[in-house]
Amino acid sequence: MTVPTVTFLLQGFFTERLVRQLQASPQTISAYRDTVKLLLMFAAHKTKKAPSRLTIDDLDAVTVGAFLSYLDNERHNSTATHNARLAAIHSFYRYALPLIPDRAHTASQVLAIPQRRHDRAIVSYLTSPETDALLAAPDCTTWYGRRDHALLLTTVQTGLRVSEVTGLTIRDITTATPGAAVRTTGKGRKERATPLHGRPRPSYAPGCQRPDPRPAARRSRRTGEPECPPMPFNASSPNTPPPRHSAARRSAPSTSPRTR
Repeated sequence: MTVPTVTFLLQGFFTERLVRQLQASPQTISAYRDTVKLLLMFAAHKTKKAPSRLTIDDLDAVTVGAFLSYLDNERHNSTATHNARLAAIHSFYRYALPLIPDRAHTASQVLAIPQRRHDRAIVSYLTSPETDALLAAPDCTTWYGRRDHALLLTTVQTGLRVSEVTGLTIRDITTATPGAAVRTTGKGRKERATPLHGRPRPSYAPGCQRPDPRPAARRSRRTGEPECPPMPFNASSPNTPPPRHSAARRSAPSTSPRTR
């Protein structure tokens, strides 16, 4: 029986286990990839081997323990990062264990390495005066101020993560009363609708709306729909101003000779 190599196991772990079976998010795959890369480079430096020539015996519990100490002492990683790296290594060895029964003891020793316990700090928060001052900072007479006010007010009302707020589109927001809410797909692919309540609606409400300075969007003659797809809420909205260089380009005198 041919013993699977580390490179074969890693390829199967990423393409078969993470992508096909678990359907892991790109963020999870990227984090696991970085962990494996750091581990292989550390083991290659320790054993004086090329990463492609490493075996499971080169990645035993002693090496993994030394790798975790390297993260703490040399890279100064936090306990949360330490545990995240170890979780990625555990996931790989749980996948590899049935494929390498002759190295089951080595894999079980790595899987027995415990997560590090740490104190959890109290989450800080803004008081009401601090929140009011933050929301009053943007200049709602400008488009950028209205955008910033919308993002801040949406975050205050919903408590969404930054990645969730910046990924919103206009279609994710319902302003009908009652039932105003923001729909998001957050961490762990959890879909939820967070109600908007209390303060005035974020800047898609009357408080910060301004007329659109652009001409009406061109629509398809066949369907009547706008030709451009909706853009992310943080990058563009129905009130997005035209690019700055377009006005200068129109006003700049032409240097080319006129043709009659």
